[in-house]
Amino acid sequence: MAEPGKVTWVYDVISPFAYLALPRLKDWPGELALEPLPVLFAGMLQHFGQLGPAEIPSKRRFTYRFSLWRAQRLGLPMRFPPVHPFNPLAALRLIIASGGGLAAAQIVLDAVFRDGRDVSDPAVIAALARDLGVADPEAALADPAVKQALRANTEWAIARGVFGVPTLVIGEELFWGQDAIDMALDYLRQPGDFRTPQMLAADTLPVGVTRGR
Repeated sequence: MAEPGKVTWVYDVISPFAYLALPRLKDWPGELALEPLPVLFAGMLQHFGQLGPAEIPSKRRFTYRFSLWRAQRLGLPMRFPPVHPFNPLAALRLIIASGGGLAAAQIVLDAVFRDGRDVSDPAVIAALARDLGVADPEAALADPAVKQALRANTEWAIARGVFGVPTLVIGEELFWGQDAIDMALDYLRQPGDFRTPQMLAADTLPVGVTRGR
């Protein structure tokens, strides 16, 4: 679970943007600790009644193409796994069982989006367990404490209004997406820039119309 006073990076290994964000997070300013928090994105979508990017065909195509374009611009190797979306539960539980640090996130995200491996394949999970130092992956994946930790992480994120991955949580503020890292850094350096009349007005902008249910 996330702790007060830390910047929390909420992510799911299903997200190509989590993979794209990691190089920036390695250079995170050392004066404020960064805590990675693996969550189940599908649980967040269900809670908020949203469709995932891959559930709208045109958005799915754009998301994949944009991810590949962005990786090329960043100079990062990128290869999608055999299928996407996929079931990330085993990989997320392995990360938690290994201690859940950024290094663990890097190992799994590299496997998925650099090497194009299928983490729903038990053989891939067994190999990742070795890389993560998890001696008995079967026991780790079945461990009630590991399962509960993932549920608790996801509930923590939902309770704070996190609606997408990856998201940086800084106090009450959310910075969603790989491309919001610069915004988060600006917020940390110059918080007053986010308390201008225009910014504050955006918080209370009236709703003019809502969709019928």
